[in-house]
Amino acid sequence: MADNRYTFKGGVHPREGKELSSHKAIQVLPAPAEIVIPVRQHAGAPCKPLVKRGDEVLLGQKIAEADAFVSAPIHASVSGTVKRIESYPHPVGGTVECIVIVNDGEDRVYPDLPQAADIAQLSGKEIIQRIRDAGIVGLGGAAFPTHVKLSPPADKPIDALILNGSECEPYLTCDHRQMLEQPEAVVYGARALAKALDVSKVFVGVELNKPDAIAALQKAASGTNVQIIGLTVKYPQGAEKQLIQAILKREVPAGGLPMDVGAVVSNVGTAIAVANTIQTGLPLYQRVVTVSGEGIAEPSNFLVRLGTPFSELIAAAGGPKGTPRKIIMGGPMTGFAQHTTNIPVIKGTSGLLVFTEGQVTATEPGPCIRCGRCVEACPAFLLPVTLANLASANMLEDAASYGLLNCMECGSCSFVCPANRYLVQNIKVGKQQLIAKRRQRAS
Repeated sequence: MADNRYTFKGGVHPREGKELSSHKAIQVLPAPAEIVIPVRQHAGAPCKPLVKRGDEVLLGQKIAEADAFVSAPIHASVSGTVKRIESYPHPVGGTVECIVIVNDGEDRVYPDLPQAADIAQLSGKEIIQRIRDAGIVGLGGAAFPTHVKLSPPADKPIDALILNGSECEPYLTCDHRQMLEQPEAVVYGARALAKALDVSKVFVGVELNKPDAIAALQKAASGTNVQIIGLTVKYPQGAEKQLIQAILKREVPAGGLPMDVGAVVSNVGTAIAVANTIQTGLPLYQRVVTVSGEGIAEPSNFLVRLGTPFSELIAAAGGPKGTPRKIIMGGPMTGFAQHTTNIPVIKGTSGLLVFTEGQVTATEPGPCIRCGRCVEACPAFLLPVTLANLASANMLEDAASYGLLNCMECGSCSFVCPANRYLVQNIKVGKQQLIAKRRQRAS
């Protein structure tokens, strides 16, 4: 079903840039000679290594684990020998402990993985346990552990599952290609997630700029309870609250979560990972990454082993075209600028974008002209300029009273600001400072 009534208030229309790679089929990138696997690859508690220097590991073997519920184990993406465990730069900032594995090139699979199964053979609880054991997290970028989403409190009944296939971030096409090339896996994963939640309402939301993916999914979903919904093309259509508003016509309350309105949202790539782990027993050890931007010679989509250095992806895409001015992990609206390519692919790496001097301009911010464009664009119904000003003045509790913590950091406000003010940047810093101060007071 495709209907342009499926949308939300606010949002923006940045240049899509998807034509660079949307027609490029997914290529399998060979595993590099050395893999660097961070122990922090998801929202929640980081993992602790289960291996040490000199240990032999096998593909799919669990090599890091955390005791916390909001966490996910990490597995070896190749077979080989642990060379060392040391700190490396992390793609979202700072450094993190990493397990470095020398690849033996044999891809010897860990023998004690779960047996391949089918949805019909597994209960909902067994599906959730397999997902947890496989280390599956949200592959749209947030990397929130999937088993946690599938385990809402008893007082939060769920009646609807939404798969996010909107891929509204500019330049990214990894989800588009997966929906087009593996629609049966998307539908299979959706059915598995639905069984885990015990729901019958299942939707896959796809923006209307991907008609081929919509058609492929509709064919794959024929005869099932999975409905394919065509969404208006607008950023940030893929945000959880906006998807729920567009598809279910339910409004998640300020400070609330999707489960507060009876919904769970997951990514189409996550659904494919769920399908793969049920049907093969293998954990999450690889993912699809878009490598694109005007600064890349041959924009592409690659199936990549976790732990592969960014430099390998850029080289596989023909290398930089011109002198790189900025490299971003993720999309240009919410991604993270990188200071080096000696950084590994993690579970949340949806894209790697390279831009040259011509695409990146540094403009000094000017005074606010009170045009109200940021307010009109904000999909969370906030006052971005007020929040940014209060955060900059360190008036954090005042900013909180205006909904500081409800900002989803989509960047729509900064995108439309004619004065080039650092709105989302100031809000993001303010949120971090407020959360840190509240934690300090509580401890």
